Amino acid sequence: MEFNFSFVTGVGCGLCLGITLFALKKYFTGGRGSPAATAVKAAMKYNKNEEFKLVLVVRTDLGMGKGKMAAQCCHAAVGAFEKAQRKDPEALKIWQYHGQAKVALKTDSMEEINQICDNAKKMGLITSLIRDAGRTQIAPNSITVLGIGPAPKGVIDKVTGHLKLL
Repeated sequence: MEFNFSFVTGVGCGLCLGITLFALKKYFTGGRGSPAATAVKAAMKYNKNEEFKLVLVVRTDLGMGKGKMAAQCCHAAVGAFEKAQRKDPEALKIWQYHGQAKVALKTDSMEEINQICDNAKKMGLITSLIRDAGRTQIAPNSITVLGIGPAPKGVIDKVTGHLKLL
């Protein structure tokens, strides 16, 4: 009895191809949990051509050093990311897949940052308002940075378009 290597090779290749195609089908059409299905759903919810961004509005009237500002911006970005995971994972996916744009803007008053936060919430945008513990440069409980988004650029610009870059 002869052993037919071409038959065995053909069966082995067929099994590998079948398993690969099965895995790809699960990835692209696997329902709610698959990464591609989530991205497709998110893209259909929002305008495909619109850029997404996360904006960080920094209070310059507090006299924070550059390192302190950077740390406070990081707190706001992480807070906004965590809220987006819970409240709008589709927008988060679009933002992640398209470069994760972040823009730092400045304001020089507590009143303005509160007004911007209120306007952002009224528009349904994710917000992350950061209060400092007061261990280093500024008074305890001072609001330092407001994170907004990630969301479509056009929507965020309606709330923050008047601000200058940090």
